[in-house]
Amino acid sequence: MMKTEHQNLLLQIARDAISSELHKRDGDDGRDVPLNKLPSELQQKRATFVTLTIGGELRGCIGMLEACRPLAEDVAANACDAAFEDPRFEPLSKEELENLEIHISVLSPSEEMEFSSEADLLEQIRPGVDGLILQEGGRRGTFLPSVWEDLPGAELFLMHLKMKAGLPNTYWSDTLRVSRYTAEYFPA
Repeated sequence: MMKTEHQNLLLQIARDAISSELHKRDGDDGRDVPLNKLPSELQQKRATFVTLTIGGELRGCIGMLEACRPLAEDVAANACDAAFEDPRFEPLSKEELENLEIHISVLSPSEEMEFSSEADLLEQIRPGVDGLILQEGGRRGTFLPSVWEDLPGAELFLMHLKMKAGLPNTYWSDTLRVSRYTAEYFPA
């Protein structure tokens, strides 16, 4: 469990990174977010997702499934990408920043699951705990553990994950791969 002061620091880093990028887009120099003098826990390589909401409505969500950069740097980059690069939304405006809610998910390393059938897979899924990565050929989709709030049953969760990966919700194949991970999730 991450210390509260580290959670708060990551949330501030995310907000500062978005604010700085807004200033840069307006022609100001902006201000760089200092990431070099942070506690060692925030400099370890970790994968994160940053989810942005306004009034409870999704406003952007971008992340990494594999750890490839320091935790604080990953949060700053994903916050900016969620605010300005999520293809589902227009880039965030200065007016929206004041009401922006930031949620960070720090992921555990994923582990591939072994199962013999869809029923076997469904029995192994831990509702409310697991985030899943589903892969079939070149198609891939993931749901964070926080998605259980909207899709509370394992069967429903898996059906929607298949659709997110671009597959029919009844799709099944012996070549389907599923990995799971957990996430520490904290809001602003």
